[in-house]
Amino acid sequence: MSRPLIGITTYLAPASWGVWRDQPAALLPLRYVELVQRSGATAVLLPPDDAPSAAAETVARIDGLVVSGGPDVDPARYGQAHGPHTQSPAVERDAWESALVRAARATGLPLLGICRGMQLLNVVLGGDLVQHLPDRVGHEDHSPEPGRYSHHPVVPVPGTALAAVLGEDKVDVPTYHHQAVDRIAPGLRASAHAFDGTVEAVEAEDGPFLLGVQWHPEQGSDLRLTKALVQAAGSGKDDLHDRRES
Repeated sequence: MSRPLIGITTYLAPASWGVWRDQPAALLPLRYVELVQRSGATAVLLPPDDAPSAAAETVARIDGLVVSGGPDVDPARYGQAHGPHTQSPAVERDAWESALVRAARATGLPLLGICRGMQLLNVVLGGDLVQHLPDRVGHEDHSPEPGRYSHHPVVPVPGTALAAVLGEDKVDVPTYHHQAVDRIAPGLRASAHAFDGTVEAVEAEDGPFLLGVQWHPEQGSDLRLTKALVQAAGSGKDDLHDRRES
């Protein structure tokens, strides 16, 4: 059996390599690719594409989707004004990844959202975000200094799909975020919390594999989340094919 094909969304940002400086680039930290490959799948990068049919066509060609971390989701997408700590919107990326999430949801494609990916998933499905978490929880433990990952424990909610993957005991995770899920979207439920009550994971209440985590599994060595995605992608190949043909 061929390995599942897992698409991973990318940044659009200036980059430098070799003799080239500040070139427009579609890029992704290598750790995301390695995480998917070590979990038994083939990774393919999905840079933003504004063609009207691009998201549906892309979802039809992959077996699973990772919506990666990155810049803040535009608050306009969840009906809020731009806060003083919120980054400038990544308009092309917001539009592309929102379309991918909707297409994946419509077809039952297995999906894992990581950090920003979890937040975008919640927004696309009708929830909203805390724009600057330290204002809510009174500390900066989720992202204590720029450009450096922190660690803290999260506790899966008993009886959830996440708990079936990670167990119900606390898990130490790599973290780097200043925003978080606030109002959870219809059809999702919280499946892990941090010590301060922050929602650290959401999942579909029912249906195909749909999970978002606030932390960065690619920065650690725990493959259980991506192995669960890959397993769902592999077992769902025939079902997805049947739905796409119908």
